[in-house]
Amino acid sequence: MRMVAALACGIIFGFGLAISGMMNPAKVIGFLDVAGDWDPTLAFVMGGALLVTIPAYRVILKRRRPVLASGLSLPAEEKLDVPLIWGSALFGVGWGLVGFCPGPAVAATVTALPPVLGFVAAMIAGMALHAWLSGEHTGRKSSSPDAGVAAPDPR
Repeated sequence: MRMVAALACGIIFGFGLAISGMMNPAKVIGFLDVAGDWDPTLAFVMGGALLVTIPAYRVILKRRRPVLASGLSLPAEEKLDVPLIWGSALFGVGWGLVGFCPGPAVAATVTALPPVLGFVAAMIAGMALHAWLSGEHTGRKSSSPDAGVAAPDPR
């Protein structure tokens, strides 16, 4: 049931990205070009997302547990550190240069356009390079007890 719910959420998210124009790099770059020919329509998309997310987040955090899992998986770190700041800056620069962020890029792979596929390939290569340089394992680690057991860290 969890896989079906995840698939349904992914499909709805992908359709939302397509309908809103977030999968169109030209529209995203137009939104980010506040000094030029600015297109404010994505501000309404983001505002609408926040109108749904903020109250839903508050309600979900008050629940004892999620509907389809044994527990919530929340970030353990609460402080800003240098890797987070650098990663955020790199994300923002990349988004501004090419008009794609990971979600819309993955959703746009259905178009099979070479620039989209190239971006997703470069994104995956960048994630693999980061994991290799930082010594992280490729196996998923989760605080949720029903998510599987991660291999112990040999460091």
